[in-house]
Amino acid sequence: MSETIEREAVETYERLVALRDEIDAGKRPWAEMAEFFTEDAAYIDPAWGRIEGRENIRNFFTKSMEGLTGHGWSTPENWIMAAGHRVVSQWDQILGHKADGSPWMVPGLSILYYAGDGLFCYSHDMLNMTHVGQTMKAMQWRPPGTVNHPPKTIDRDISLPAAWAHLDPTRAPER
Repeated sequence: MSETIEREAVETYERLVALRDEIDAGKRPWAEMAEFFTEDAAYIDPAWGRIEGRENIRNFFTKSMEGLTGHGWSTPENWIMAAGHRVVSQWDQILGHKADGSPWMVPGLSILYYAGDGLFCYSHDMLNMTHVGQTMKAMQWRPPGTVNHPPKTIDRDISLPAAWAHLDPTRAPER
């Protein structure tokens, strides 16, 4: 059973990455990423905090990525591993390119929990936001028009949604 779940989880994540690559290339809208999440999913973003529910996640993707997609930002995947329902991936956040063509890059990690049926119930993205800020300063990044900033106060709860807490008792809801 575990091998089947792990295979499904990795295959689903690989489809998510393929869609993200198309989005990074400007071929698809960010809103489509929400289709990989359960109705009650939790998405944890390092800058925006906890977002709950598929429609809120859809709105988050659209709002948080406005002004970034199509301006040199991308998220190439480096590796994926699975253990039971959990998927861990390492990727790079490319913020643009230097004059010599090398990327302005910050490494990131994601932890996702696979709920079955091609859906994740949880995603936690991790980036060193100090590194992001220092990189943006070094590259003298300026917003290309409309960019939405994260809220000043965010929910830092990293627990699994209550309905999915059984997938990892160490991530039981804090509420």
